[in-house]
Amino acid sequence: MNKQEVILCENLESDLAHALGQCPHDRVFVLTDEHTHRLCLPLLSRVDGLKGAGEIVIGAEDTHKNLATLASVWQALSDGGATRHSLMVNLGGGMVTDLGGFAASTFKRGIPYINIPTTLLAMVDAAVGGKTGINFNGLKNEIGVFAPALSVLIETEFLRTLDSRNFFSGYAEMLKHGLISTPGHWAELLDFDAGQIDYALLKTLVGRSVQVKENIVREDPTERGIRKALNFGHTIGHAFESLALAEERPELHGYAVAWGMVCELYLSCLKTGFPTDRMRQTVRFIKEHYGTFAFDCKEYDRLYDLMKHDKKNTAGVINFTLLKDIGQIALNQTADKDLIFEAFDFYRETMG
Repeated sequence: MNKQEVILCENLESDLAHALGQCPHDRVFVLTDEHTHRLCLPLLSRVDGLKGAGEIVIGAEDTHKNLATLASVWQALSDGGATRHSLMVNLGGGMVTDLGGFAASTFKRGIPYINIPTTLLAMVDAAVGGKTGINFNGLKNEIGVFAPALSVLIETEFLRTLDSRNFFSGYAEMLKHGLISTPGHWAELLDFDAGQIDYALLKTLVGRSVQVKENIVREDPTERGIRKALNFGHTIGHAFESLALAEERPELHGYAVAWGMVCELYLSCLKTGFPTDRMRQTVRFIKEHYGTFAFDCKEYDRLYDLMKHDKKNTAGVINFTLLKDIGQIALNQTADKDLIFEAFDFYRETMG
């Protein structure tokens, strides 16, 4: 898999111009959603390499991360005369970079693409690492490929306009990176004042978070081993997210991951000896900033069934990434149904 260049921008226009110049192409297409087309694309109007670019606009929010939207992007590329030598720029949040990356990597067996993430979640997670895909059959990211962008340009100035919920959605993935890296990084994330955001400090923390993911992806690009560490909180988190979508009360991805981490920290305490005090510190932070996802015991079996569809499973056995301590990863862990239900009980008692 090709190496992905991740740039923490000092000047987005010049960094993008450089990235475009690194990839000879016959045509450029820019993919945005309805929001980033209006709010973000005008900021790139002075980049010479984008003049005359084909513009493709899709619906915003995760409900559009589906086969129909994917087909519409393929159709727009085809109608616009895209060839195997064309280039796509994905400007938006994680839905845009996931779907756009998948569209680019499959059109004419693959054209190169550049990601410009505009949300915190996309900057620290979705746009980096080469995972692309769409939701399918009610399941998160069920269809996709590993296909890294040529470049990921991270411009943290976009974060100044981010609303609180989208900020915390991305911050959940940063908190996960803290838990799987070092006690120092974990502690500084818990101490960050999200009420009075210091954007210079946030840029530093974003850079540190991206580096955690980059180091892991470089070592294991196709998730055969240590990259599974990045799935902490996601086995149960994706089940929460899928249930919420099915019940037409969709939740942001990062919120579902935060709630999933509550359950998986509890399993880590029981299964691999994660320190209880550190679990409770983290859970307290999540409860304070993310609220709770309401469900009752009647939905335990449905959540369990959703977990059985997780891509990390082998032969139907639910696979967890758990922690022995901060930065001490325990891959390929299992838990029986009773213990998973006990984690649900813990969640409802602690977070309710």
